Amino acid sequence: MKFGPWYPLSEAAHRLPATPGVLQVRLREGLVRYPRGKSAMIHYAGAADLSGLVARLAARHPGAPWLCRASVGPCPDPTAAAAGLLADFDERFGSCPKVPGLEDMAER
Repeated sequence: MKFGPWYPLSEAAHRLPATPGVLQVRLREGLVRYPRGKSAMIHYAGAADLSGLVARLAARHPGAPWLCRASVGPCPDPTAAAAGLLADFDERFGSCPKVPGLEDMAER
């Protein structure tokens, strides 16, 4: 899966399309410790409307120092695509990336 450029969370809703796709969210700086390593990634989500998803995320976490990017190209099943990325992450790092309060942000 290809992804576009990173945008600050505060700008991402205006820069990402209102189309289906997968969202990645990472820390702007630093790493999170997971059972088998460290990563800046903190969230993956599939959505029917990427810009709407990011707008809700930004509203719930104003000022969060996070960067967001979205998949590029057609994504017929964003939820399944995000689930595959989460499974890969879990296999590599020993747990899925989690940020409190984000679990219910993905559209299904």
